[in-house]
Amino acid sequence: MIATAHDPATNETRQANVAEKVSLVRIYVLRATYLLLVIGLGAMIVPNIVSHPVISRGVIPSLLGAVWVLAFVGIRYPLEMLPLLMFEFVWKSLWMLAYGLPQWSAGKLPPTFTEDFFNIGMGVILMPLVIPWGYVYRHYVKRTGARWR
Repeated sequence: MIATAHDPATNETRQANVAEKVSLVRIYVLRATYLLLVIGLGAMIVPNIVSHPVISRGVIPSLLGAVWVLAFVGIRYPLEMLPLLMFEFVWKSLWMLAYGLPQWSAGKLPPTFTEDFFNIGMGVILMPLVIPWGYVYRHYVKRTGARWR
């Protein structure tokens, strides 16, 4: 019997080959990054989710709470949860370019600017160093996408 592209065993083998190209050191760096998200977001967001006024809007804490929960999954499955780190990098980069840098250059700083700029800036610096871009290229750009039908 010839294995087809849709054969689960072939797909698992292909995924294992791609995962092997990411070093064990990089896997542990990814796990440390997810752990950093768990600890950092946990300290900031969980108290707000657990105890808040009933009339709170709660959109941002809920979104960041979801990132926090998914970071736990990333500790166990670091490569599979890379989209979470890519999301972190993209939203923080967008904030930096569209809000942070224009506010800083105009000298019109909201009260939380220093804290926000530091926390978000660390993500803009850290994420590109941590994300295994070769794997991202092979897995999300070069690899054939899922069937449409």
